[in-house]
Amino acid sequence: MIIESKMTLGLIFAMATQAIAALVWAGGAAERLDSVEQQLRDQRLVAERLARVEADVSAARRQLDRIEGKLK
Repeated sequence: MIIESKMTLGLIFAMATQAIAALVWAGGAAERLDSVEQQLRDQRLVAERLARVEADVSAARRQLDRIEGKLK
């Protein structure tokens, strides 16, 4: 089996097209990953705020229970 050493223009064009498509895909994947990471950062801040609110509500519930106990 003999392999020719010269490439045709079509083969070069196909390889270039595939390389460009791979770069575009990689860029899109990186952008989606950045978006997901930003959403996770935002959710972490919301989760921290929610935890503080839950602690405040729990403290308010304890105070209400104490007040109700004194009124009985």
